[in-house]
Amino acid sequence: MLAVRLICVGKLGEKFWAEAVREYEKRLGAYCKLEIIELPEQRLPQTPSAGEIAQALDKEAALIDAKIPQGATVIALCVEGKELSSEQLADYLGRLTVTGTSRLCLVIGGSCGLSDKIKARAALRLSMSPMTFPHHLARVMVLEQLYRALNIAAGGKYHK
Repeated sequence: MLAVRLICVGKLGEKFWAEAVREYEKRLGAYCKLEIIELPEQRLPQTPSAGEIAQALDKEAALIDAKIPQGATVIALCVEGKELSSEQLADYLGRLTVTGTSRLCLVIGGSCGLSDKIKARAALRLSMSPMTFPHHLARVMVLEQLYRALNIAAGGKYHK
């Protein structure tokens, strides 16, 4: 069974986000072994300089890097990434498993995004949209699309 680690910078605050995440964790149990890791977002001043942002992203990158399992295929969620349909994501994940990939690591950055170091490590830079979403919503969206893609790959009827 595919082992999936979702690394998220920032904590879920509101109860409704946590409930949505729990629902997809439950659904994904049929398709993968899911682990969600939350890392602290670095504190920044109200109007941070480019240098302060870069320093914060570097600190977050070190924390993220330490949590990426050895041998895992990394997918970085970033606005400049490639946009895929649900079917294309299902195909991508299917090709990974056929080639022997057993560990997948998806990474969602905090409010300032992801460090270039993490993006460079990724086998795929994935964008859900050119629009900006709060990372809480992005987490739910990633889990839903992961569920949808794995269901499609398994020949399920969830996707219409």
